[in-house]
Amino acid sequence: MENETPKGDRIAKVMARAGLASRREAERMINAGRVSVNGKIIDSPALNVTPADKIVVDGKDVGEPEPPRLWLYHKPIGLITTERDDKGRDKVFDNLPDNMPRVVSVGRLDINSEGLLLLTNDGGIKRKLELPSTGWLRRYRVRVNGRPKDIILDPLRKGVVVEGERFQPMEISIDKQQGANAWLTIAIREGKNREIRRALGDVGLKVNRLIRVSYGPFQLGDLKRGEVEEIKPRVLRDQLGLKKGPDQRPKPKPVRRRRR
Repeated sequence: MENETPKGDRIAKVMARAGLASRREAERMINAGRVSVNGKIIDSPALNVTPADKIVVDGKDVGEPEPPRLWLYHKPIGLITTERDDKGRDKVFDNLPDNMPRVVSVGRLDINSEGLLLLTNDGGIKRKLELPSTGWLRRYRVRVNGRPKDIILDPLRKGVVVEGERFQPMEISIDKQQGANAWLTIAIREGKNREIRRALGDVGLKVNRLIRVSYGPFQLGDLKRGEVEEIKPRVLRDQLGLKKGPDQRPKPKPVRRRRR
């Protein structure tokens, strides 16, 4: 039938799941003629493939996709959460242990922020964790200059519009005053670009330290700066409602932690 849906998955998705590249990068590799399927070089990513198809990239066979995996990473200040940077700044992905597979970040932390960053080898997990509909709180410890009062913070608890962009209500508590600075605990559900800094700036408070301490059920805990810890497959399945596949490894491979 002409309208029958092709079997399998788009080849760029399969390449991404195998840990070779992001979907966008995989599409560029295909357009450059670096990919063949069943012995024939392809020049368009508009192709579905099945496990029966033989995919070769740069002369090497593409193996079976890895099962979904997730890591906790304690991002230090001074690293950016992008794969490319025309300013030559240090990147998170250049500071990970050498034996880790290719990963993508779940959301971002800006160069001046620190704390918990989730990393995954699976684009589906990334999208699922970033969706506002997931309803998971991202919790932060935030230091601001000044002496904030609840009456100043109340607008943020109700939701504000900053520079034409609406921020959802935040959960905010004032923890302690420390000299000229105060520590707050703030929880948000969307994580828009520099949301906490911009929202606090809108009520006259300047952030001078921002640490993400949790993302949904995943906690920074006592993980040291620059260290990585993999979530156990069983915990990952339970938290995300994933099914145990036939290729699910029984134990995660140990990660050699890179010290900074």
